[in-house]
Amino acid sequence: MGIFDAITEHGHEQVVFGHDPTTGYKGIIAIHNTTLGPALGGTRFWNYASDAEALTDVLRLSRGMTYKAAAAGLNLGGGKAVIIGDPRTTQREMLFRAHGRFVDTLKGRYITAEDVGTSVEDMDYVQMETDYVSGMAGGLGDPSPVTAHGTYRGMKACAKQKYGDDSLAGKHVAVQGVGHVGYHLCAYLAEEGATLTVTDIEEKRVQKVVAEFGAHAVAPDAIYAVDADIFAPCALGAVINDRTLPVLRVDIVSGAANNQLQEERHGDEIEAKGILYAPDYVINAGGLINVYGELNGWTPDRAKRKAGEIYQTLLDLFELARDQGIPTFAAADRLAERRIEQVAALKRSWL
Repeated sequence: MGIFDAITEHGHEQVVFGHDPTTGYKGIIAIHNTTLGPALGGTRFWNYASDAEALTDVLRLSRGMTYKAAAAGLNLGGGKAVIIGDPRTTQREMLFRAHGRFVDTLKGRYITAEDVGTSVEDMDYVQMETDYVSGMAGGLGDPSPVTAHGTYRGMKACAKQKYGDDSLAGKHVAVQGVGHVGYHLCAYLAEEGATLTVTDIEEKRVQKVVAEFGAHAVAPDAIYAVDADIFAPCALGAVINDRTLPVLRVDIVSGAANNQLQEERHGDEIEAKGILYAPDYVINAGGLINVYGELNGWTPDRAKRKAGEIYQTLLDLFELARDQGIPTFAAADRLAERRIEQVAALKRSWL
């Protein structure tokens, strides 16, 4: 597929490529849709195998941000940025200042924030070069705790839908990825009395969760076959696929990772297996809510309360899916697309 074919497949408005030879910076910013407002989405720093893989990721992620903002009822469009490189590098200031200058060229059409491989401190470097950034240390800070809170509340909604009771006490949850969001999610689950099985590609993260919350650790590829009540993917996307679906032994999939379905057909297949799926961009909207709150001067408590509304959003979504006889991922798309269409149809009046 050609570059323009990939860009137009899901109606992206703009994709820009940036390069700074002095720092080795290579970045891509994708703006999917700005009907509801400026495109907002984090910057992902990842060691992609190829430029084509990075482009595919940024296109998928930016589209997801459009739907996430719409489903959460926020006046934001969808965008995303990726930086190609080793996220473990300690030489970060000039790299992220170069990224900030790249973001600034879009003059507010795109606002960036923290994402996988980036930190609050990295956003402070970005802010040295542009005002179009959120999630710095001086604001609401790291959005991960709010993302985890929204995911936790969404998981309770899934339990309510599946079991008739939203308590997670005694439920066995298999958590894939215990970085920023996954760690905080495990804290919520352990406090409520859930049993945890965890994995991560970083052994230090796993050992921390094992030590603090009494979790059981398994190898990364073993997490899919764990006999549990809930599978919570909190790492990278495309984990619900032809390889993992046959071995999943859970009632619910509800986690914070983006783009969990490798293809849309996997949403149909997970439904056919009788597994309740919480659409990723609905349940993990807490981070976006946190950033939106920072842009609008909210307090941390207000952002957390708004993320807690994911509970009711998911219950409404499950009801829509049942009434219309469609999988949950399709119901989420309909909710988001309906809001975008309604806002696009509003008439402007002359002042």
